[in-house]
This record gives sequence, C-alpha cells and structure tokens, in this order.
Amino acid sequence: MNNEQRGILVGNKEQVKKFGNFDEVASHILALLSKQIGINSLFIAKNDGQTNDILKVHNKKKTLVEEGSSMPLSQSYCNLSVNHGSQPLVIEDVSENELTRSMKVTENFGRGTFVGIPVYYSDHTVYGTICGLDDQTYSFSEEDLTTFETMSTLLTYVLELEKANQQIQTLTAPIVPIMKGVAIVPVIGEITDSRAEFIIKHILEKCSIEPMDHLIIDVSGVHQINSVVGEYLLKIVNILKVIGVTPVITGIQPYMAVKVPHFASALKGVLIEANLEAALKRLGFIVMKESK
Repeated sequence: MNNEQRGILVGNKEQVKKFGNFDEVASHILALLSKQIGINSLFIAKNDGQTNDILKVHNKKKTLVEEGSSMPLSQSYCNLSVNHGSQPLVIEDVSENELTRSMKVTENFGRGTFVGIPVYYSDHTVYGTICGLDDQTYSFSEEDLTTFETMSTLLTYVLELEKANQQIQTLTAPIVPIMKGVAIVPVIGEITDSRAEFIIKHILEKCSIEPMDHLIIDVSGVHQINSVVGEYLLKIVNILKVIGVTPVITGIQPYMAVKVPHFASALKGVLIEANLEAALKRLGFIVMKESK
C-alpha cells in the first residue's frame, strides 16, 4: 500500500479501503462510529489554539452540529476535551456539569451528553478532537469509550501518513532555482491525480512568492507518459502561461511523443528541449564548466 492509500479493519475481515485524503478517512470513521454508538451527532474538529473548526459531521436524527461551522475554541466543548488530556472526557448532563452548565453553547443542548477525546500529531501536539454530542441523556459503555480512543489513535496515524506523503511529494517535484528568474522542477516517478494537483499547487505557491520568468519542467524521470499524464502536464503549462511564466519542457523521449501523439501536437509553441543544458542555451544562458 502506498502513502496515498489507507487501510482499516471493517467487521471481522480485513478489507483494504483506499482513501485520497484525511477528510475521506474522517468521514468513514464517523460512519463506523455511528453504527456502533447510538449518540445523535459525531464530529471531528480541528483547532489552531484560537478557533475550533468543525471539519466532518455525522448527524443521525437531528442536525445538532453543522459541518463547516466554527467558534472560539475557549467557548467550545472541544476545548474542555483538550484540557482533559488523552482520555475520553464524558459529560453525562451538560446542563448540570460544572464544566459546561454556564457555557453559552449549552443552551442548545438541554440535558444532553457530550464525549470528546483529543486527536494528536505524533509529536503530541494537538490537531483537534473527535467527539459525540446529543441533546438527550446517553450512557456510554466501556467498549464505546475504547472505540473512541482507538479512532483517535487511527486519526493520528492517518495524519502522519498524509504529512509524510506531502513531504515525499515535495521531494519528488522540488522547484530548484537555477539563476534569477529561472527555476527547474524535475518531475520524478509516477504522476497520479493527487500528485498532479500537488505539483500544480506547489508551482503556484512558489511563483507567488518568488518572481519567475521561466520554469523548466523536466519529465525525464517520469515512469511513463500516457494520455492522463499528458493532460496534467498541459494543464501545468497553461497555468504557467496565465500567470506570466514561460514554460520550458525537457526530457521528453522519442517514444513518449510516439505513444501520445496528441500530447506533442498540443505543445506547439512551447519551448521543448532534450535536456537542461540545451534549455538554458535556448534561453540565452551559457553553461560554463570550471577548469581544474
């Protein structure tokens, strides 16, 4: 399984389910929890120390929590969960508990029940929380609370996988400055949907930070060029043109042009050279070797 795939155990059989990102995993985890635990609302929130953002929600009968909503962290139940530590915080009656009865948010939930546990990064800093909420009294079993702890641990694992994958993506498509106004992005390995989107985002961010006249895209390290890969490369080329950066493509092998003929024809008007040295010469730069 590569870094873009996450597997979880479903029922008694090990079924590997592929997910594209953390959000997809989060939605699946909430759906699994909802099947086991009868509480009305389950949600995953992220906080930055100031604001509590509700990322994913699974409501059953009533919409008690809105996906995409946010509030000051200090006014949220999630903050209580973070302060409580790594064990689940269970509040059986939010209207009576000393931690919650005076909070403004409690007005919406009557004699409701809350459970929450922090989700951590591997360095033990807090990402956010995974929580359950109801406007009715709900009693949790030991198994329920153990499941919450397990899902929190699983989310930590997925966060680290996603972080590692982003680092790998950066390493396999770094933008390397060569001289003022000129940089090269060597694209290495297999181009998947997520990698292509990452490369495009990476290029746009880099170009917005540092003025760039020419960006050389070297595809000599790409495992294969097919119609899908060709479309992504064309998309990158067109985006560069729109933002005023001249694209230069290097490393296209003859067999690539033969295999995807429409790709080569679509690149008419784009500078294409065999390698980096030829590209730099085409741009008017002289490559000099230092004599010993």
